[in-house]
Amino acid sequence: MTAIASGTIARTTSAPTFLTHTAILTARQLRAAWRMPAFLVMNLIQPIIWLLLFGQLFKAVIEIPGFGNGQSYLEFLTPGIVMMMALFGSAWSGTVYIQDMQRGVMDRFLTSPTNRAALIVSTLVYQSLLAIGQSLVVVGIAYWAGARFEGGLVGILLLLLAVVLLTAVFCSLSNAVALLARDQTALIGISQIITLPLMFLSSAIMNTKLSPEWVQNVAAYNPFEWAVIVGRQALSPNPDWATLWVHVGLLAALTVVMAALATSAFRAYQRSA
Repeated sequence: MTAIASGTIARTTSAPTFLTHTAILTARQLRAAWRMPAFLVMNLIQPIIWLLLFGQLFKAVIEIPGFGNGQSYLEFLTPGIVMMMALFGSAWSGTVYIQDMQRGVMDRFLTSPTNRAALIVSTLVYQSLLAIGQSLVVVGIAYWAGARFEGGLVGILLLLLAVVLLTAVFCSLSNAVALLARDQTALIGISQIITLPLMFLSSAIMNTKLSPEWVQNVAAYNPFEWAVIVGRQALSPNPDWATLWVHVGLLAALTVVMAALATSAFRAYQRSA
């Protein structure tokens, strides 16, 4: 009886928990990113260029009747650029899975006691941490360039909540595509087909009130637009809280659906491995 109890305790204490596995796997990806600082810098260069360049080129559009609510174009643009960065970064996250599959790392994980859910969640946590850090940099540069966000700290936190939810949605989709296609070229092609239309069919750069009616109708069902609305409302001086929380709820619900899709894709990969 003592031996059985000892064995049970040993297995309990030696078996890493889901949280432990998630932390270890997230740290693995963070270390890989830390070894390639150029990758992190490159991910920031394009959104910063868009922020500063578009912010100057199109600053006069706020004078168009019905465009804005007294904000500068830079203040209007910043939430859109933040969400664009989260969208593009998360849409490419599946490349990590493909690299692990090509190197045999994924098969070693599957033959080890590694928690399967942690393999999925760690990628979401890693991408979310990167997105949060990059978002804060972009907001800081926008502030330096003259933008002022009346939403304060609460507004920044709600903006980051939208970033995390958007990242989780498209990271899950990217991971599912990677697990099913198992080809980096296919993943890149699918990501581009999805992300670019979502970006332009939104109010990230231009107020959809000035767009054709069909664009406005499509944007209403665009999850990227939901995140932009949350971010813009959060940073505005007088947020429409009902609109903000409705779109947070939509993003949260879609996150659950896409996480379930990624889990199903992972199980499909396991069965075929």
